[in-house]
Amino acid sequence: MKNFKFLLMLFALTGAMVTWTGCDDDGDNEPEPTCTDGIQNGDETGIDCGGTCDPCEVGIQGQWQSSGANVAPLLVNLFGTDSIYAEFRTDLTYTVEQYDTSGAVLTLEGTYQQMESGTADIWDITVNQSTPAALTSVGIFEINGTTMRYEIVQTAPDIGAVPPTSAGGFGSTNGGALGNLNIQTYEKIE
Repeated sequence: MKNFKFLLMLFALTGAMVTWTGCDDDGDNEPEPTCTDGIQNGDETGIDCGGTCDPCEVGIQGQWQSSGANVAPLLVNLFGTDSIYAEFRTDLTYTVEQYDTSGAVLTLEGTYQQMESGTADIWDITVNQSTPAALTSVGIFEINGTTMRYEIVQTAPDIGAVPPTSAGGFGSTNGGALGNLNIQTYEKIE
């Protein structure tokens, strides 16, 4: 019992020391600046983000998931898609795992390019898939908080689809003929 009390006291003291040494009380009560949204190695205020955000994620970069009603109806109807997990890395490579209702997974890999379109908060994206087959897809995406809307179609080899445009907005695949059927909604995985 004596050893148990000693261990409890040791844990309490260690916790107090960690809490005490982790606080920076300079009296100003201002939060410490952090590296966010594309700020890397300093910004206009002189904040040096060091290696905490090197390189920072921008645009589509990060991990995303879509399931249930968020899966584009076109994917549900054509492929029986149940859920999708996507990772767009800062080295401009990606991996997408697409699960069907039986639990089978299709893994897609390749590279991508993204660019702010200048139209609202919509970005343009070109995806060059290498696995399981080589193809190119073109589309758009928009991020609002931790939610992303994504609309894209294969352009090479040509399947007769016309990609959505930032000017046309979401639902502009094939000149708007598909409406919302090709719009995917993703949630960011933190």
